[in-house]
Amino acid sequence: MGLLDGLKSVLGVKAEADATRDADPDDLFGMSTAYITMEADLGYESTAEAALCFADVDSTDFQDAVDEVESILDAGMVETGTRATFETDDHGYQWVVLHDNDFEDLLTSIHFAADTLVERRYGSRLLAALFAFEHTRDDQTVYWVYSFRRGAYYPFAPDPHDSHERNTSAEFKLDSNLSDEITVEDDKEYWYPLWPDRPGYHPWE
Repeated sequence: MGLLDGLKSVLGVKAEADATRDADPDDLFGMSTAYITMEADLGYESTAEAALCFADVDSTDFQDAVDEVESILDAGMVETGTRATFETDDHGYQWVVLHDNDFEDLLTSIHFAADTLVERRYGSRLLAALFAFEHTRDDQTVYWVYSFRRGAYYPFAPDPHDSHERNTSAEFKLDSNLSDEITVEDDKEYWYPLWPDRPGYHPWE
């Protein structure tokens, strides 16, 4: 999974040094109205996917915490139908990837996963939450990325034809249209690109 830089350096170590506050999963709920604006006003629909990325810890207690997250999501799947898969990328970071056509269920599930790690005192290991959207008239996929260490969202729109170019005009449009509904990172230095390995793929693939 080819990120431009290691996730720890861009969303972990550096962001933690400049962190505005501790991770708060409740911030994720800002997306509960923003996704409606994405569809109704901007023509972006959810791809029915979201992902939570966190750094691993080599300890039995941390693995127990991850197992607890998996158990909670497995139990939730019975009620909501949200399917969760657990992945480890080439950099050693872990991803919980969620699949559900109901965006509210996606949001609730990703909050449960993040909140469980915070309650188990591993909030500092949380790096980012990603919500994926696709424009209804072209093949542009965009992401709202939530940085736990910065306590803010930012848009990321990789060029669908070039794995190391971004559609900055789409990002600025998302910023200008959603900044009243979610907290958007003011410092664009922290709008880190999360490159996929290949054009058209997600960062966690």
